[in-house]
Amino acid sequence: MPKTAGVSFRATLEEHFGSDFQQDYADYPLAYSPAQRHRMAEEANSRLLAADLASVNCIHGHFLPAKYLALAEARECHFVTWLREPVSRLVSHYYYWLRAYDSDSPLVSSLHRRVVEESWTLEAFCLSEELKNVYSAFLWGLPAENLDFIGITEHYEEDLQVFAQRFFGENVTPRKMNRRDDAPEKGSGRLEMSADLRAQIECFHAEDVALYQRAVAARQGSYTLR
Repeated sequence: MPKTAGVSFRATLEEHFGSDFQQDYADYPLAYSPAQRHRMAEEANSRLLAADLASVNCIHGHFLPAKYLALAEARECHFVTWLREPVSRLVSHYYYWLRAYDSDSPLVSSLHRRVVEESWTLEAFCLSEELKNVYSAFLWGLPAENLDFIGITEHYEEDLQVFAQRFFGENVTPRKMNRRDDAPEKGSGRLEMSADLRAQIECFHAEDVALYQRAVAARQGSYTLR
């Protein structure tokens, strides 16, 4: 999931898996309509040959996990993700796209280009159909209940150790990468958002808000996703 401490998590994975690690950031799922990204995931899944990934033990990036379901049929696989409070994630995503934009880069997605060149406001970004319920969009074809681990970004260091103990059998040293304030407003580095706008955004992304709340409850032991 974008802007959920993925760069920090990737550093830990790369350190642990070494040459057995592979990244997958080329899909840009949010740059396509739901029908297009579903078709892309299905086509990638149908082309997948387990033999091509025989030397790979970890794949990390921004992709629909449905593209690797065939691999899970051929060998043991664990699907893992991190979730962040949805409004905070949207704010972070918006300001990251503004500061990271390079009009000459061939890697800039069409949606990223529109957001910057059409001067979208934060409100427009958070209430855009293209970015509605990002978590649910990514988890198409693989419900959250079928994930093997969901970490909560707000509890990153603690949840990282839970992950490491479960899958590595040991603790790890957290790598804090790519961390900075979301929005430099009034010198605080934090966005001041009206209660009405926040409520509107939470309603618009109700599916993701509910998923996040269930994941937090599951982390606290008061709810099970399965």
